[in-house]
Amino acid sequence: MKILIDTHIFLWMFLTPSRISANVSALLKNSNNDLFLSSASSLEIAIKYRIGKLKLPDSPEIYVPDRINRANLKSLDITQRHALAITDLPQIHKDPFDRLLITQANIENFKLLSADRVFDLYGLDFIDANKY
Repeated sequence: MKILIDTHIFLWMFLTPSRISANVSALLKNSNNDLFLSSASSLEIAIKYRIGKLKLPDSPEIYVPDRINRANLKSLDITQRHALAITDLPQIHKDPFDRLLITQANIENFKLLSADRVFDLYGLDFIDANKY
């Protein structure tokens, strides 16, 4: 299964792993799954770090690539197609990072793993980390 991981799940994996259920942890450790982190998540992490809303043990330039490698994740770059597909999304909420993750998951045919239930309102292939 191909899974796009929401930013907070990526952060929880290393900063607060106790927030991840045993089932989600097993899903993340299952070698049959291909796990992806969007460059949109890296941008979100960098912005929140810079404005002081996110504390990390290292700068994002060091932290994110290191944790991607540790977790054996693949990077998902943002393409023009991903960015422009946001136009077609309903205005359920306005978070630009979430909206980009939705279009990426839809276009790439990935499941999206998140604890943010707003994703369920978009009708995409969503794994609710709160219920899984």
